[in-house]
Amino acid sequence: MSISDESDYDIRYSNEKDHPFLHKWLGMDREWYPVSSDKDVEGMSKNWIGFYRYGASLTATYKGDVAGIATLFLMPYRKVIHHCLLYFIVNPDLRGRGVGSSLIKNITHLGQTYFRFEWMNAEVYGGCPAIPLLEKAGYQAQFTQEKFMKDEEGNYHPRILYQKDFNGK
Repeated sequence: MSISDESDYDIRYSNEKDHPFLHKWLGMDREWYPVSSDKDVEGMSKNWIGFYRYGASLTATYKGDVAGIATLFLMPYRKVIHHCLLYFIVNPDLRGRGVGSSLIKNITHLGQTYFRFEWMNAEVYGGCPAIPLLEKAGYQAQFTQEKFMKDEEGNYHPRILYQKDFNGK
């Protein structure tokens, strides 16, 4: 059974107190996000959690503890407010137990119904374990940019942009 089906599981709007969890997990999962250094992790995690101020971030909790965070990175200019970029992360101890799928489902619903996006994008790197979750939620690969990221060992990884289109196109 998925923990997202248990009574001890909940999804709420994120707040600034969720930042330490996001910061910790982002630091542990650098290979799947565009961060390299501790300074990068600090900057991205502050930017990421900051979208809670706009009601654009959801936090999953399990037994009262933060289990995962999904955030819509809102576009700041009127010409591009019809779409956003989605990022999400799950507590490494709870992966494979339904938290990621639940967060994607709920944040996608928020983007479609509250923000009225025409589509949502999710950027991942080749081999990322989140790819099946995005595909299960109806996101489709739009393009792949080869050799986008270079890891510390000098290996290149592609960037894949997934998209969920709410217009049926």
